[in-house]
Amino acid sequence: MAGAGAGACGSVEEFLRECEQSGDAAYAAFRSVLERLEDPATRAGARIFLSDLQARLGSPRSSEQCFDKYHFQIEQILLDQYQGYQGRKKLTMMIIPSIFFPEDWSFTFYEGLNRHQDSIFKDKTVAELGCGNGWITIAIAAKWLPMKVYGLDINPRAVKISWINLYLNALDEKGQPILDSEGKTLLDRVEFYESDLLSYCRDHDIKLERIVGCIPQILNPNPDAMSKLITENASEEFLHSLSNYCALQGFVEDQFGLGLIARAVEEGISVIKPAGIMIFNMGGRPGQAVCRRLFERRGFRINKLWQTKVLQAADTDISALVEIEKNSPHRFEFFMGLASDQPICARTAWAYGRAGGRISHALSVYSCQLRQPNEVKTIFEFLKNGFHDVSSSLDLSFEDDSVADEKIPFLAYLASALKESSYFPYEPPAGSKRFRNLIAGFMKTYHHIPLDADNIVVFPTRAAAIENALRLFSPRLAIVDEHLTLNLPRKWLTSLVMEDTEAKDPSEDEITVIEAPHQSDLMIELIKKLKPQVVITGMAHFESVTTSAFQHLLDVTRDMGSRLFLDISEHFELSSLPTSNGVLKYLARNPLPAHVAIICGLVKNQVYKDLEVAFVISEEQSIFKVLSKTVELLEGNTAAISQNYYGCLFHELLAFQLADRRRHSEREAQKPKSVDAIGIANSAISVLNDSELSISEDQGFSLIHMDVDQSFLHAPSPVKAAIFESFARQNMSEAELDVGPSIRQHIKSEYGFPTDSSTELIYANSSLALFNKLVLCCIQESGTLCFPAGSNGNYISAAKFLKANVVTVPTKSAEGFKLTEKSIIEVLETVKQPWVYICGPTISPTGLLYSNHEIEKILSACAKFGARVIIDTSFSGFEFGSDGWGGWDLANSLSKLNSSSNPAFSVCLLGGLSFKLLTGGLKFGFLVFNRSNMVEAFHSFPGLSKPHGTVKYAVKKLLGLRERKTGELMDAVATHIGMLKSRSKHLKEALEKNGWDVLEPCAGLSMVAKPSAYLDKTISIKPTPTDGVASEEGSAYDIKINDSNIREALLRSTGLCINSSSWTGIPGYCRFTIALDDSEFDRALGCIVKFGSVITN
Repeated sequence: MAGAGAGACGSVEEFLRECEQSGDAAYAAFRSVLERLEDPATRAGARIFLSDLQARLGSPRSSEQCFDKYHFQIEQILLDQYQGYQGRKKLTMMIIPSIFFPEDWSFTFYEGLNRHQDSIFKDKTVAELGCGNGWITIAIAAKWLPMKVYGLDINPRAVKISWINLYLNALDEKGQPILDSEGKTLLDRVEFYESDLLSYCRDHDIKLERIVGCIPQILNPNPDAMSKLITENASEEFLHSLSNYCALQGFVEDQFGLGLIARAVEEGISVIKPAGIMIFNMGGRPGQAVCRRLFERRGFRINKLWQTKVLQAADTDISALVEIEKNSPHRFEFFMGLASDQPICARTAWAYGRAGGRISHALSVYSCQLRQPNEVKTIFEFLKNGFHDVSSSLDLSFEDDSVADEKIPFLAYLASALKESSYFPYEPPAGSKRFRNLIAGFMKTYHHIPLDADNIVVFPTRAAAIENALRLFSPRLAIVDEHLTLNLPRKWLTSLVMEDTEAKDPSEDEITVIEAPHQSDLMIELIKKLKPQVVITGMAHFESVTTSAFQHLLDVTRDMGSRLFLDISEHFELSSLPTSNGVLKYLARNPLPAHVAIICGLVKNQVYKDLEVAFVISEEQSIFKVLSKTVELLEGNTAAISQNYYGCLFHELLAFQLADRRRHSEREAQKPKSVDAIGIANSAISVLNDSELSISEDQGFSLIHMDVDQSFLHAPSPVKAAIFESFARQNMSEAELDVGPSIRQHIKSEYGFPTDSSTELIYANSSLALFNKLVLCCIQESGTLCFPAGSNGNYISAAKFLKANVVTVPTKSAEGFKLTEKSIIEVLETVKQPWVYICGPTISPTGLLYSNHEIEKILSACAKFGARVIIDTSFSGFEFGSDGWGGWDLANSLSKLNSSSNPAFSVCLLGGLSFKLLTGGLKFGFLVFNRSNMVEAFHSFPGLSKPHGTVKYAVKKLLGLRERKTGELMDAVATHIGMLKSRSKHLKEALEKNGWDVLEPCAGLSMVAKPSAYLDKTISIKPTPTDGVASEEGSAYDIKINDSNIREALLRSTGLCINSSSWTGIPGYCRFTIALDDSEFDRALGCIVKFGSVITN
């Protein structure tokens, strides 16, 4: 209390005696002075006291002696010296032992600030990080007249001393305010606060226009130091260390001593305004490239304002840097003295310093500004919400601005989507409605073509679109541009059957493809001579500029009765200034003829040259519908992430334009006139009509989809992190993308499936696409594909669409509709070249399990007959009622069979990881052969849609997490398994209460039930506009419920979509999937109850 009294009322000598006791006593004395300065009534007197105190200390030398004796020092810092400068010439500043002294680092930093134009801080809101005694904060306010400067420091004593220094310079020696050219004092412009970097601004929602910082970047010998409680009562030594050392911050830059600056930059991104600028002092010890990369990989453009050399402080231990060099290839950058220009490493610098030499390092001042501020802010907002680990993989540095302009907006979109959505919602097989609308919007805006989403079907690739179209129409002869035949089946390209023959089996795959030159006049000559049913061609660049070549193709194909698919991939530009395109110019004035469709593969992005999505345009609604069904059967849904990538590019080209501007087309949308051209193959029509494919959303109400093989369960954080990281990374190595070892380990640990160096692994966008290639192999061998009754209906429909010879293996209710040794033997005795499809361990759609003993018996039976066996594990991985199941050991089973079985016997393992890894929007299928004799046949059908590198990276990462069986991913898997168990129980209860007989599942995402109470009951159905039912508008019609129309009855009365017995293959039993969002599942239960009440009433 005596010290406080002396500081407040006593003489200068009494004050100095108090300060002489200790550093803590000196600080306490100055705190009492600050209290008087903060009180307007005593402010002038307190400032006069400080003037007297300064006068008492006398010369600069006396001031230095004062620091040792009285534990404080007041000194002058000279500012601008150049001729004509009218501002403040110097600052009066005080320091105490627990605060870092102003020295070369901070002086160099201020010189760098001076390199900016004078307007850099004028009328701006500024924050200085690590302000120390506040001299730079005060200098900025004095010279550049900002609106407000916040001086921030984690050291509470530094903040108090900064306030004293502010009063020292805001008031003259008589305690009167010093006014600047705008009539304000420094007290109007400056505030100091205790803050861990920018926490004060963040907590008080202060948005900054400028952030400056002279932040320490020396590795802390004691990383636990910052865990101590930081208070103004902490030791002087510890508080001083805050200015010279920093603890590990959890950033990749920590290894270079730059962790605190990295954290400051990322915190700055969240509080800086879009046009804001950050300026930091950077010691050059890590090397200039490392310093620059710290900013560039976070999306900044940088400018080096100033660079000099400073001597390394003699008391700084650089042995930690030597240790880093010892354990890594990195070399730090020092110099021998100030004059040397040749850098030396930390080890050499350490040795030179120990021998008495003086070492120096570069000191640079960097100014940086976000290249796409709003997008980068969105990205970092996502990362800070539980995804900090991903930030070390983030790389937003680009040499090419066009790459940055494409990738950064997509990452921002992806971050927003992953943050706001807990799962990927249902999208129709034709493609995401949003994506198709964006394509249509681009066509309307830039090319004046009146399209809508129902004129566009999305495919995984251009090759898939071409092959699917050919299979849909099954022409005896097709002419295909030689540039577009690479991925077509080898058999089509070698066949010489060009005319119909009476002996031809209509089920045979007898498409003949003739390759044609990439030139329209030669193509037209071939069309006239060969009269093909289908023509697929592109156009040479010189022909694509005008409409004449396209019109000639239209006329010739129409006259020949040929169906034309024109590829415009090479001429379609995703640009705000697209070049002239003759095809699109024609479509702006004329409807697309009914016999013509446009194919466009999107491959012209700046970032991922191998990330492809394709779309087909047709103004003929019947073609749109059959193409949508074809892509669902043969490819499944196109991966949502791929559609989102290109959707983001389309959105960027549309978002800046005013609504309803440039939307006026030269023509109205109209139905094209019919022409005499080849129709859809009869076999395809039959299969598409009989298949229960997903129901479109144009029913007049929102649908609940329990009829699709998709999971709408919440994607856990590790999945979101892996998806985002896969796109955020750059320059991924082959090893990081090699998912093979992870797949091998996965199938070994999950199923005991044997693999060795000769085992062939094949990947695709979906397991369905791989299955369909296996079907083609079966057809090529003249095999018979055997499905157990109770298999996935889409797989059976796909096999029939591809014209496979399909046989159903009967199953029994008493055995849970499982395949048995007896039932498979009875069928195998009657067929030649058998191929057997087995879904397991989890059976889709029943949700039952094959035990290891059961699968061993089935395989043993297949081996006797030399069957090719396809084991489909795509629906496995969620076993929730499997007590006593014990898993599979296929290695043991197969080892017994391979040596004694028919040589033709082989087993391939088919699988998908979307369900197992809870990925939702990521699609990944794999196929593993244990016999090489099938590999060559498989590769003769090359048109697989392969997963992109980003998908492989994410899958590899997630498989690694799953294999370790710990952490958040496995917790999420356990949660989902528990949820599915609960869902199956609640759905079973709801169904049974409402008249359904349920086969209780113990695994998987679906279950089956029989509507026993509703059969032969009548229900009144109100038609929708798409029905074509001949009844008055608004009137209803009655249907009697049976196995085949229960799906329609449930859909029309409640909006719930399920699959009927024609899909499940089990008489009377319907399929329900349970992997829905919580709210959708609750709605589904309500629909079941509602349906029961509708029937009752």
